[in-house]
Amino acid sequence: MANLDANTSPDPTAVKGVQLDISGCNVLLVDDHPQNLELLVAYLEDLGCEIRTAADGQGALDAVAARRPDLILLDVMMPKMSGFQVCARLKREPGTADIPIVMVTALNEVADVERARDCGANDFITKPVNKAELLMRVRSQLQVALLQEKQQRLLAELRRMSSGGSGG
Repeated sequence: MANLDANTSPDPTAVKGVQLDISGCNVLLVDDHPQNLELLVAYLEDLGCEIRTAADGQGALDAVAARRPDLILLDVMMPKMSGFQVCARLKREPGTADIPIVMVTALNEVADVERARDCGANDFITKPVNKAELLMRVRSQLQVALLQEKQQRLLAELRRMSSGGSGG
């Protein structure tokens, strides 16, 4: 059997025990309060991921356009453009629809969680953020994203192999 990853090095989705290596991922943090961004950066720095920040919804859209993140942690209550609006806009676009988005907010009513889900959020964390919960959810979302990316690469390779004919 051919090694489908022979031309890639190193493979960030290589299985190491149960964990996948997320250290090459980049995470975009979006919050209009600098103290919240500082706290989230401090909580996530041990993951080894690249951490980028944006101070509002438009900044988030600009950051995504400049370089696609592997995960977005998105505050809900921001001026001009809410996190719900940013999330819905990103999820409508084919090039960004599959970026995992975790809403981070002080809102904690069932209706808020439903609204986050309805606009396309993958997960929802309430403030004040618990570091252990945040790390677990970020790792989980990144690992799922890496597995989906790996699956797409493998499916594309299988399609190329099957359309090339058996030759023998």
